[in-house]
Amino acid sequence: MRRFLCSLPLLATTGLVLALHWAVLQGLPWQQGTAKAGPVFSTRTIAAPRPIAQAPSATTPAVSVRKPVAAHTTPQHRTKAKPKAIAQPLGAHADDVLALGPPPEVTALPAPEAAPETAQLSEPVTEVVPEVVAVSHDPAQPLAPVHARHAGVDITPPGNSTDPHGSTTAPPVRLPPSTRLLFDVRGKAKGFDYQANAQLLWQHDGTRYEAHQVISAFLAGKRSQQSVGAITPQGLEPERFADRSRSEQAAHFDHARGRITFSANTPAASTGPGAQDRLSVFIQLAAWLAASPERFTPGTEITVTTVSARSADRWTFRVQEQETMDLPFGTTTAWKLERLPRKEYDQKAELWLAPTLGYLPARIRLTQANGDFADLQLRAHETP
Repeated sequence: MRRFLCSLPLLATTGLVLALHWAVLQGLPWQQGTAKAGPVFSTRTIAAPRPIAQAPSATTPAVSVRKPVAAHTTPQHRTKAKPKAIAQPLGAHADDVLALGPPPEVTALPAPEAAPETAQLSEPVTEVVPEVVAVSHDPAQPLAPVHARHAGVDITPPGNSTDPHGSTTAPPVRLPPSTRLLFDVRGKAKGFDYQANAQLLWQHDGTRYEAHQVISAFLAGKRSQQSVGAITPQGLEPERFADRSRSEQAAHFDHARGRITFSANTPAASTGPGAQDRLSVFIQLAAWLAASPERFTPGTEITVTTVSARSADRWTFRVQEQETMDLPFGTTTAWKLERLPRKEYDQKAELWLAPTLGYLPARIRLTQANGDFADLQLRAHETP
């Protein structure tokens, strides 16, 4: 009995808790249409209704709404990037080259290293050479007249200052035999020393000729020049002169009409008998000296129209004394000729024509006004 009385409070508490739970459960809604007996709690998000787009009426004009532009997206003036200066391989100024231009612009060679860009001994150029474009001259447009003195070859004996025209009678010629000349090249460009290799291939069959000259430098590419044409009693008669580095430019000779056209979009030039290009002029000088060396005493000046891939000009060479040189090929005696500059900044050109080579050049040296130079010295020669 005593134990029963002690458990009465516990029973009362339990009953009270059960009664409260029953009352809570009776006050909640039950899920309908399902066998589950538990309550269901659910939530939902109500989206604001979208505005109804109304078609513009005849009385109400349509209103266009512009999207706001963020402050940081305000357009600014574009600045065009400056194009990179592109140096042309093995000579940028074709008109400043005697025959071979110096190798590519060298910011260093093997030690120090050479940069992949190239340059001539003259000032660097930031233009890309245009691709070959055939240019035809309009026959209706007259060509620039040529002074009578420029119609052929001028040879002025030493001290003959009273006759500025000198002798215009073309001297006899004796062509050198077909030969391949190999050169070692050293020089300086923009303050850096460089080394390169060059070769001159001269071939003819008595009727036609071809001269091909190439200069190449380590890590810098090469530049080539080619002259092709006919052989006449007066010597070489060029028909086409090509100068190639990244692209090719050419001069075409029309001897019948006395004019020259260029693929570089430059104006056509008029010319007369005896005109040479920048490669054939070497061979022509050699042929003159080989035929009558007694006519070309020191001090004699030889003036001849010389054509590049872009223009035609009158070049004057002065014969100097014979010199004996120690070349990579060996000790060689040659007649020195010097091209006389016509303008203050023209390059100086010196060449040595060796009798043992049929008066072909054993050495060529080109010097710019800023002191840059290229010196080609004979290393070997052979029959092609």
